[in-house]
Parts: sequence; structure tokens; C-alpha cells
Amino acid sequence: MDRKWVHYVGLALVAAIWGANFGVSRQAMETFDPILFTFLRFGLAVPFFFLLLKVTEGSIGIPVKVALQLAVIGLLGVTGLEIAVMYSIKYTTLANASLLNVAPWPICAALFGPLFMKERISSRLVTGGVAAIIGVCFIILGGSEGLDLSSNHMIGNGLALGVSIFGAIYNLACMPIMKRYSALRVSTWMILFGAIGMLPFTFGSWGKVDWSALTATHYSAIGYNVLICTVISFVVWNASMFKVGAARANFFRYVVPASAVTAGYLFFGESFSGWQLAGAVCMAAGLVWISLERKDTAASPNLTS
Repeated sequence: MDRKWVHYVGLALVAAIWGANFGVSRQAMETFDPILFTFLRFGLAVPFFFLLLKVTEGSIGIPVKVALQLAVIGLLGVTGLEIAVMYSIKYTTLANASLLNVAPWPICAALFGPLFMKERISSRLVTGGVAAIIGVCFIILGGSEGLDLSSNHMIGNGLALGVSIFGAIYNLACMPIMKRYSALRVSTWMILFGAIGMLPFTFGSWGKVDWSALTATHYSAIGYNVLICTVISFVVWNASMFKVGAARANFFRYVVPASAVTAGYLFFGESFSGWQLAGAVCMAAGLVWISLERKDTAASPNLTS
């Protein structure tokens, strides 16, 4: 099997894990403040990242200059983006937030890509990407909520769109550093700085949690977020993104809403419409079409293949 398929499968699995986490997080938010729960996810992941880095690579250090770069990336991509996602959901509808958070991200990655990497945009990527975009729109807008562009939601809509734009830049900013350091090392330090930046926003939330009343379900949700959604997923995503290219990798983010809708149907009794099913098929076809791109038409191997 072509090694590139391994990376595409990894991207799809990580996106499915992140999508399923919407349901897990929804239940956890009944007990935890959203930012506090997000901080627990990333803050508790830090020791696991450093332990894994020490065991697999024998050292954990990075030069001061690189640390400063990753500090900026972590503050933007972890602290800033995660908080913006929370408030975009608060100030607009879930359909608006899902669509504006997800749909423009790969397009922005493709547009900004040349600023960071010599990544070629092929006709196969364009056609597959268009099919995936159409599919994800059907998935999100085919639910009970439609797109609502009224003035009541403009703050949330702006935040959600900003997540797509700056999220793409955050992904791309990691790529040149991963030419010199492993995805694990980059993820470890980026998550550390992101968690440190998020800590001040949690100061008013710790006392609101009845810690003695936490059950196995709460600890399972935290464990899933820390180990599966963060430690494993960030390493796999960054490593796979570096191998296939940021533009191609980010189209696999469209699996997130499909997975979230599926999790809602399986575990929360939510409906699944025909439009959403058609969108899932269209999206999957677009991603498969992108994945079938031959190696000789992809980006240069020393950067993104």
C-alpha cells in the first residue's frame, strides 16, 4: 500500500475523533466551564507529551529562538483559537459556527500556503476540494438549523470566520519548523505554551466545580480529551499534515462535522436527514479523489509529500 494512504487514513481518523468529541464535550460542559474544560484538556496533556518525547527521542529541548516561535504559534493556535471557538458557539447558532469554523479553513490554507511552503495546488485538489465543500455544506445546513445571517449573530459569525482564517495560518506556521524538528517535539512545546496562555482565563472557574461530585463519566471525558483528542491526535495530525501538505490535509477537517452528526445520531437520538447523507457521500467522494492523487503530481517530496 502507498505510504501516503497511511497519512490520509490518519487524518480522517483524527478528524472523526475530534467530531465525536463534540458529544463528549457537550456532556462535560454541564459540569465544567467551557474554557476550564479546554484548559484541563491541554494542560493535563503536557506531561504526557514531554514523557513521550523523552522516551521516543531521548531529549526534550529546543533552541530559544524556536521556543519563541512556538510560543507565538501556541498562543494563537491553542489559546486564541480554542477560546474563539467557544465564544463563536455562544454568540451564533451551531449551524453558523460549524459552517464558518470548518468550510473556509482549507481554502485559506491553500491561499496562504505559498507564504510558508512551496506547495503546488493541482486540479485534482481543486475538484476534490469543491466536492468536499459542497458535501460539508449539505451536512451542516441539512440539519434542523439553517444558516442565519441576521445581525444578532454577527459577532459569533465573525469569530467563527476568524477561526478558519487564523487556524489555517497556525497550521501553516508549523510546517517550516517540522522540517527541522519532529511533529511530536513541535506539538509538545506548542501545547505547553498554549496551555500556559489559557490558564489566566480559568481563574474564576475552579471554585464553581463540585470536584467531590465528579463521577467516572467525568473522568472518562477528561481522559478521552487528554489522551485521545490531544496527545495522540495532535501528533498524528501534524505528522500526516507535514507528509501530504497543509492544503490537502485541511480538507480532511470536513470529516469533523460528519462525525459530530453521526455521534449525535448514535448517542443522543438526533435526526439524520437525507441531505446530510447525500452530503456525507459527496464529501467522502471528494476526499477519496484527493487521496488518489499520484505522487508525481503532488507537491515536491522534500516539503509536503
